[in-house]
Amino acid sequence: MSLAFRAAVAERGFDVELSLAPGEKVAVLGHNGAGKSTLLNILAGTLRPDSGTAVLGDRRLFDLGPRRRHWTLPHTRGIALLAQDPLLFPHLSVLENVAFGPRVAGTAPKQSQVRAEHWLDEVGVPELATRRPKQLSGGQAQRVAIARALAAEPRLLLLDEPMAALDVAVAPLLRRVLGRVLTDQATIMVTHDLLDALLLADRIVVLDQGRVAESGPTDEVLQHPKTRFTARIAGLNLIRGSFADGTVTDGHGLSVAGTLRDGVTATTGVRAAAVFAPSAVSIFREPPDGSPRNNLAVTVAELEPRGELVRVRADDHHGHFLAADVTLRSVADLDLYPGREVTYSVKATGVTIYPL
Repeated sequence: MSLAFRAAVAERGFDVELSLAPGEKVAVLGHNGAGKSTLLNILAGTLRPDSGTAVLGDRRLFDLGPRRRHWTLPHTRGIALLAQDPLLFPHLSVLENVAFGPRVAGTAPKQSQVRAEHWLDEVGVPELATRRPKQLSGGQAQRVAIARALAAEPRLLLLDEPMAALDVAVAPLLRRVLGRVLTDQATIMVTHDLLDALLLADRIVVLDQGRVAESGPTDEVLQHPKTRFTARIAGLNLIRGSFADGTVTDGHGLSVAGTLRDGVTATTGVRAAAVFAPSAVSIFREPPDGSPRNNLAVTVAELEPRGELVRVRADDHHGHFLAADVTLRSVADLDLYPGREVTYSVKATGVTIYPL
């Protein structure tokens, strides 16, 4: 089921246009307040924008312009919204909860029950059919909520942080369930979890201040981010600026040398991004000599243990918070602590440059 969407809400500074191919799964990322919930609410029909149009398949959801004021009611859109809270009806059994959507749509009781049994089996909890919601664990309740959403045979499924409220041991199991049952299901998923995007989404859309900041295939966006937000969640360092002679120079005069991404060319003066992994960064008390390096003076801001490594986040005083991954031994030898001034060093061969 394809989607063509454009909407604006002046009060929230929201102005977004996006599309969805039949069966495509899109992850929507962004800071708190970026417009993610506004997008879902407009699609679900619980928030009316000031202007815009949306067409889902062959059905026009809304058309709000100077001359037309068409608005389809939420329950007639064929859109299902799955939130963090499963919101199961407490007075109904699990089977009755899952059969509720088909029943409301006019499907015969027996057929509704058969469809409910099918989806309970698909999400791996057929044995819970006779239980009430209060008898379910968080992971079980969310599986039932997924079955209920899909039993309604939605034209579009909206997922609003479906794993956020789950125990860390349960979330991976539910992620596998979604990966299996969402085949060919058009889906828009709001998430803060990089794994959700990597494992479930064909494409990523990043919102920033109510606008689309970047969009593209999941691997492409995460490997070559265009915004600091995306770079951070992808675990990469990013500096944007102007390209010249193999370097990217930002508005503060900070220059980073690197190599152009394979198959890419860039002309002097174009906007470009320099990206490098925390693992490519070495930390020194003083700028090192030797092979061509980028040496960046920074102040340590935070130390985050990550198993056998420590992620050191630092401020370069030019608006960049950069990360380096070092061993526990290095932290001790360098006497690293918040407020310590050090040099981040990365070889030019460890920096990838590409035009924006």
